[in-house]
Amino acid sequence: MPFSKAHDRSERPGTFGELIRSRRQARGWTLADLGDRTGYSSSQISRYERGLSSLSDVAVLRRFADVLDIPPKEFGLTATAPPATIRHGYPVASGLAYPRLPGPRLGRTRWEEGDDPVRRRKFLTLSAAATAGVPLSASASAAAQDVPVGQLLVVRLRDAMLGIGQDGKLPAPEQLPVELARVHADFHTCHYADLVVRLPRLIRAGHALGPADAGDHLDLLGQTYLLATRMLVKLDEQQLGWMAADRARQAAEASGRPLAVAEAARNLAVLARRAGWEEQALSIALNAADDPALRASRSGAAERGLLIQSAAYSAARRGDREGMRELTDEAAAIAADLGGTTALRDHGGGFSPATVQLHRISAESSTGDPSAALAAARALPVQSLPSVERRARYHTDVAVALAQRGRRDECVRSLLAAEHQAPQETRSRPAVRSLIAGLLLSGRTAPELRALAARAGALP
Repeated sequence: MPFSKAHDRSERPGTFGELIRSRRQARGWTLADLGDRTGYSSSQISRYERGLSSLSDVAVLRRFADVLDIPPKEFGLTATAPPATIRHGYPVASGLAYPRLPGPRLGRTRWEEGDDPVRRRKFLTLSAAATAGVPLSASASAAAQDVPVGQLLVVRLRDAMLGIGQDGKLPAPEQLPVELARVHADFHTCHYADLVVRLPRLIRAGHALGPADAGDHLDLLGQTYLLATRMLVKLDEQQLGWMAADRARQAAEASGRPLAVAEAARNLAVLARRAGWEEQALSIALNAADDPALRASRSGAAERGLLIQSAAYSAARRGDREGMRELTDEAAAIAADLGGTTALRDHGGGFSPATVQLHRISAESSTGDPSAALAAARALPVQSLPSVERRARYHTDVAVALAQRGRRDECVRSLLAAEHQAPQETRSRPAVRSLIAGLLLSGRTAPELRALAARAGALP
């Protein structure tokens, strides 16, 4: 969802929200009354009025201006909205650009340009095997121990997205839904060596479809790019992540599926947050959560919960502990209303009371309250989480909180538990390697820590 500052005016904290509140109260309207007229929820309007959600999106400001008869210039807007545009043959609502992208990171990876010729040869061997469609676990397991699977996956995704080189035999159009189910299963079980083969090949297959098949599989290509975005976020590849997320957004808008559009917005919000733009991330996520199309089904409600949950984490990154807890509680209430089962397993790892609690652990750590994070972890049975990937994430998030408290031995045990759950996940994520490297540098190093660092490639 486009995000931009209003034209020719800098928003002072609360100014626009106070204006909306005063005009609403002057008409004798409740939050619900204004919500009925604008399409936003009462809680979202409350966040706008109190300054918790940024009022910087031009489309949002115009909606309030129209409903409350506020002159556009009061919001720093021109009198008329720019016309709609056509992109890729589809009408798209007008809006200004996304936040500027991070600096380019599409160059060669450190494994490609490394000084160690032996590791470079192993990298090329694995890359050739993956291109031929040979599972890495069967073709080069010894080499795979020296070359992080994550780095290889980044290179393969980059090449597939940019159309560089070619893969082995691509799956036929009728096989693509089965292949998509397989890559989702590989993600949930953290079988990333298999993803190295399957995910880039699925991207190439989607782009290779002829005109007769492309329309039927447009949603499938969008889901493939959503999963690619999640992996690239895990692997801290921002620039490629933006590219994948934008392609997922375009496919979702073209297919007209509200859930896919909302999930693409959630991924863009995550990328904005990781780039340091927490305010933009909040705006993207919360505006997407208030799309009326998400109120028509249980799946839509679950997607709203995921978006609000993402916004909570962005609030945490801003240091807004109260806002984070308010938003997390809102997401938890949605999960409870859905009956406690896991919904949308292929979106954000699923949505349920357990997954909301998992996000609470990380969010509390981000606000600098590791005690609250550990209390949240104690309230969450790890086996209630819906996948291996989510359970591994639990252990690494607990490890972060323990490290913040200086409880080194427990932190190492939690990292080892994460590795036991999902070796490729734990050894591939740069954030985990950074945590391990910090433990090595900050105190004594027990043999199990040094061994873990060696396996994760975190030794100095």
